[in-house]
Amino acid sequence: MTKIHPTAVVDAGATFARDVEIGPYCVIGPHVSLGEGVRVLSHVVIDGNTSVGAHTVIHPFASLGLSPQHLGYKGEPTRLVIGHHNVIREHVTMHVGTEQGGMETRVGSHCFFMAGCHVAHDCVIEDHVILTNNVALGGHVHVGEYANIGGLSGVHQYVRIGKHAMIGGVTGVHKDVIPYALAMGNRACLTGLNIVGLRRRGFSREDIRSLRTAYGLLFSQGGTMAERLIEVADLFSAHAGVMDIINFIREDSSRSICTPVAGNGNGNGG
Repeated sequence: MTKIHPTAVVDAGATFARDVEIGPYCVIGPHVSLGEGVRVLSHVVIDGNTSVGAHTVIHPFASLGLSPQHLGYKGEPTRLVIGHHNVIREHVTMHVGTEQGGMETRVGSHCFFMAGCHVAHDCVIEDHVILTNNVALGGHVHVGEYANIGGLSGVHQYVRIGKHAMIGGVTGVHKDVIPYALAMGNRACLTGLNIVGLRRRGFSREDIRSLRTAYGLLFSQGGTMAERLIEVADLFSAHAGVMDIINFIREDSSRSICTPVAGNGNGNGG
């Protein structure tokens, strides 16, 4: 049974699945759709063409689906699509997309957005992503599954962060970060692989060893990156994780690839 607090302002055009809860002083716009079991705790604003997947919990003072912070936006009917089983904590902001960026901002499922995070227009956030307190994503950022971004970090527009990557706290990410990597610094540099994260998610010793070897070869000093990509792809063509990295580097991107700091290319990060 849907429960709407009497102080909430809910437009008649909004649609709800069963067992939705909308708490005190929330404002829900006419083009909002809430999935089964969604809980909107209190003082939350959800507007725009926004859909929220089942069993997502939205904490006080979050603002979802408002117009993007983009000078070219002229009120086009763009969207914010949020998956299921997400936790969206206090003061999180997520904006709809833009016509220039494909009309949609998309958030996956089973993600955790800690207090004060910002997801800008046209971002794509895959499943099981964690954004720690006060992370700010610029427009068009793509974050792969199981990535974890440390508190107070900022990610430049159009940057890609690969699956299972870890970004250390207070890091400025201005280049693409390959899958499985650990990056940190005032301007992000790779410091190895996200070994702790990989172990926690059940990667075998053999898989981690292969990823470390491939990482070391890719960021060695011999030859060009194009030559090293061919060498590593030939050596590890049957290894899905290594090929994730190869394909990520080969994809078109407006950003260059984040690389290790001098003298730290051995893949032994924490």
